[in-house]
Amino acid sequence: MKYLVSWTFRPGGSPAESEVAAKRALQVFGKWSPPADATFHAFLSRVDGAGGFALVESDNLRSVMEGPAKFGPWFDFQVVPVVDVAEGVQIATEGIEFRDSIR
Repeated sequence: MKYLVSWTFRPGGSPAESEVAAKRALQVFGKWSPPADATFHAFLSRVDGAGGFALVESDNLRSVMEGPAKFGPWFDFQVVPVVDVAEGVQIATEGIEFRDSIR
């Protein structure tokens, strides 16, 4: 299963507190490595500095959840299951055909 994971920095605190939090987040990130059973097809930073994205594939939902669990104090996460567009179009077409068959 593929998941699009996005994250943004949690708001709050003074600029000085935010800087301390950013340093700690980077320190923890420097010791982290992706789970062995998860494939990161893309691991991206937003150019506005507000967060990032990862396209992660894994059959183990625990492996998808471990990043948000470890980095939750600093980031708000969204994890969305996704399929390749060709598969999505095929499923949508089947849905249309099903509805059209009912008269």
